[in-house]
Amino acid sequence: MLTPSRLAIARKRRGLTLTKLAELTSLSTRSLSLYENGHQVPSEETLHGLAAALDVSVTFLGGTDLEEIPEDAVSFRALSKMTARQRDRALSAGRIALLIDDWIDARFMLPRTDVPSLTGYDPEAAAEVVRARWGLGEKPISNMLHLLEAHGARVYSLTMENRELDAFSLYWHGRPFVFLSIEKSGERGRFDAAHELGHLVLHGEYEVPHREDKVSHRPSAEAEANRFAAAFLMPRASVLARGLYGATPDRILKAKRVWKVAAIALTHRLHELELLTEWGYRTSCVQLSRLGYRSGEPNGIPRESSQLLAKVFRSVRDDGETPAKIAADIGINVNELHAHVFGLTLTAVDGAEGVRSRYGSTNLQLVPPAKQ
Repeated sequence: MLTPSRLAIARKRRGLTLTKLAELTSLSTRSLSLYENGHQVPSEETLHGLAAALDVSVTFLGGTDLEEIPEDAVSFRALSKMTARQRDRALSAGRIALLIDDWIDARFMLPRTDVPSLTGYDPEAAAEVVRARWGLGEKPISNMLHLLEAHGARVYSLTMENRELDAFSLYWHGRPFVFLSIEKSGERGRFDAAHELGHLVLHGEYEVPHREDKVSHRPSAEAEANRFAAAFLMPRASVLARGLYGATPDRILKAKRVWKVAAIALTHRLHELELLTEWGYRTSCVQLSRLGYRSGEPNGIPRESSQLLAKVFRSVRDDGETPAKIAADIGINVNELHAHVFGLTLTAVDGAEGVRSRYGSTNLQLVPPAKQ
């Protein structure tokens, strides 16, 4: 039996049009359209052919109905430059990650959600409120991904097919999710994570992320999230206390290590706090660009990864389950599972804050299956 919504998600996940899928399966686009709209049921042979072409199991295609992630629930950067195929592929990949999260959520006690909604706040003020609520004070954040996970945000990696994206986030049934590229530098990955936290905090569970309002001149959601990220990672008081007025590129490169941010991001923050003049800001940006800091982060920090997911896979492995079994339960292949979880299916780490367990050092608790 075929579930139409699952066929549509699997097709879009592969970035396929109906025409292209028709070529791969020797089916007509009309038949495929009828299948996706629930107006016709494919034969068992056709169902297996579709599963093979889409690299999912027959079980996946016949599972319960899936609600697609609405486009308006996500704030994509440079949306106007994205094709419909790129957008649909990213959203459908995200939907697969949500299925992985369902599998994990059914088996583990995870941190409760503690991401405040501060819709309408000034981004700088909102960053200060979140820092105060989470007890961070003005100190630098040691690991942005671990911080998000400790406060109930679920963090997954973007798949390689979605390399044109930096990150995106959304609320799904009341729970915050963040999806991050694994191809950015460590510093820029931290900023992306803080940027997405800004969306979750400022634009709320029920507010559609807005583009720039040409009438009221309200800043775009992206600009607000950028301001939040800068203030969250580089608190005003902390930056001012460093005595960076008129800082040269050499001083900026040393100071950026304090907050683990990109050199250009710190330069922009210094200008925003009026510690650099317009001329000083532009001059520093030019010099840093010549040194390679516009397109990358030479000698940067390692990329942050998910501590929570690493612990999940350590726990299930210690309990005798394999990544292949997890993938089969969801109806995907191991490579697909691997792509959504920072490649952590075969990795293990010890110790994590905010996650409890009966598995000793892994600090996760397996939830017994519900009685039927």
